[in-house]
Amino acid sequence: MKLSTKGRYGLKAMVDLAIHSQDKHIALKHIAQRQDISEHYLEQLIAVLRKSGLVKSIRGAQGGYTLALPPKEITVGDILRSLEGSLTPVDCVGEDPTSQCKEWDFCVTKDVWKKIGDKINEVVDSITLEDLIKDYEKINGEKEYMYYI
Repeated sequence: MKLSTKGRYGLKAMVDLAIHSQDKHIALKHIAQRQDISEHYLEQLIAVLRKSGLVKSIRGAQGGYTLALPPKEITVGDILRSLEGSLTPVDCVGEDPTSQCKEWDFCVTKDVWKKIGDKINEVVDSITLEDLIKDYEKINGEKEYMYYI
């Protein structure tokens, strides 16, 4: 499985937001600058994350974006699935496997794909934004900019 820029940049943006929006709202242009992501592309990602209930926005001069939930309640899996969709390696072990494959009942490899998908989901669901904030603080200390997200 290979993640697209949606998943990679979306996760970077969410970690940035988690670190910098602790007591305030953050403008997208600041995240875009720190993470070297196009502001236009970031707007598209944040719109999806907002619809998923992971980010909230405030309009006006003091507006911007912040997390909709505490960092300990948002997992990497939540973020990736909202941006990428299912994280299963093949469609035949996704939401409705029998409609995806006419050989479902006879397939020897379906268990391999299911086990891979289960492990991927297990890993991404076990890591929260709070975990990533702690990792960031260990690596970067109190530096102003996040170069290695």
